[in-house]
Amino acid sequence: MNEPEVPVLAPADAAPHQQHGYSPNKDAYLLRLKRIEGQVRGIARMVDEDKYCIDILTQVAAVTKALHAVSLGLVEEHIGHCVVGAASEPDAKLRGEAIDLKVKEATEAIGRLLR
Repeated sequence: MNEPEVPVLAPADAAPHQQHGYSPNKDAYLLRLKRIEGQVRGIARMVDEDKYCIDILTQVAAVTKALHAVSLGLVEEHIGHCVVGAASEPDAKLRGEAIDLKVKEATEAIGRLLR
């Protein structure tokens, strides 16, 4: 017999009031992203002002590094909250499925980051 598939929730399907692993650090993430947004606007201004290409590339590298830091933080939050939360599921069958789902989500996200 085939086991029923575990439904994969797209982010839009998640409950709007659901607390995510990053929620306690949401303000810090938003602040970092606003800084990154400002850096990207600065890069656009550099291009508009015909700045030296190496200086622009240096700023692109800084933005890339900052985005990687945010990404790694979110991966860590996912593992620490979502994967660990799945491991606390009281029903053993559901626990295994939930862990598999959350680990698969993390693995796929990491794969996208490495491309």
